[in-house]
Amino acid sequence: MIIESTRNERVKNAAALFSRKGRLEQGCHLIEGEKLVNEAILSGAVFKEAFIEEGHDPMRKALENAGANVFLVTRAVMEKLTFTKTPQYVCASVITPETEAPDVYPAGLIVALDAVSDPGNLGTIIRTADAFGASGILLGSGCADPFAPKPVRAAMGSTFHIPVWHGELDRETDKLAEQGFTLVCGHLKGEETPLFPGNKCAVIIGNESSGVSEGIAMKCFRYRLTMYGRAESLNASVAAGIIIYEFLKAMR
Repeated sequence: MIIESTRNERVKNAAALFSRKGRLEQGCHLIEGEKLVNEAILSGAVFKEAFIEEGHDPMRKALENAGANVFLVTRAVMEKLTFTKTPQYVCASVITPETEAPDVYPAGLIVALDAVSDPGNLGTIIRTADAFGASGILLGSGCADPFAPKPVRAAMGSTFHIPVWHGELDRETDKLAEQGFTLVCGHLKGEETPLFPGNKCAVIIGNESSGVSEGIAMKCFRYRLTMYGRAESLNASVAAGIIIYEFLKAMR
């Protein structure tokens, strides 16, 4: 049977995942497009439902093997269930992983974000941290929802590879310091020569306009990227990418 109505109850429940309220109530989030869905399958994500546009049945078997309840839908229904203007033929709801901050953080580099509110920046930072081999992402208050459609799309599947935690940043940075992590933050008034971080380092990236809050910055080694042109600062995700790369390279 093909679902043809956008008023179908199953379709309405899935579309509710566009909102934070819907994601919290249902404990899952939407992914869309062949690449993200395949990445979820390969990463062992827990599927709830999947929707495939009629005429694309070959994807159905892989999704059923991954545990998804699969439904064929019309193009109109697919457009209702996707965030992009020209959607691909598949989308799915997957269970959102546990995001509570751990009691003990894994060694390596932790990327902590202080009120990074732009969804695209957040997703890009998650993807960058994953690519360079960070151990996890810690989101303080004021950050965008990492499982909203835009960050999920910008992360390009990295939310399936790297743990993402939520925590109160003042408390969690104290915990990280107690566990032997060197705390580093990007700061316009920081040192331009990085320190050697050892094998445990937490890099804190601040809000796009106001930077790292002063209370957090006071705990950190403040690091400033050397810039030779006339621009005073960089986009948060660009700055994060350079700092993450520099410190992870030093740690290796």
